[in-house]
Amino acid sequence: MRLDLFLKTSRLIKRRSVARELCDAGRVLINGHESKPAKEVKQGDLITLKFSTRTVEIDVLLVPASSKKISTEELFKVRSSIRLPKETDV
Repeated sequence: MRLDLFLKTSRLIKRRSVARELCDAGRVLINGHESKPAKEVKQGDLITLKFSTRTVEIDVLLVPASSKKISTEELFKVRSSIRLPKETDV
């Protein structure tokens, strides 16, 4: 399954277009490497999402065959979630 579709199906990101934008900006890593939206996600991959206020690392437990709704507990496990300090304009 494509990375952008997996992020949408797993409900980590609400829209596939937003997932594509994050990938294009270099804010999504698979196993420590920047990934394009079309990168295939496999079971056992480590996905790192860098949002503006936090960084989330997840382990992929299951890659669904289709984009049907599956509970998030079956798809991934959160390895870590780190809140980043707010950036202040100086």
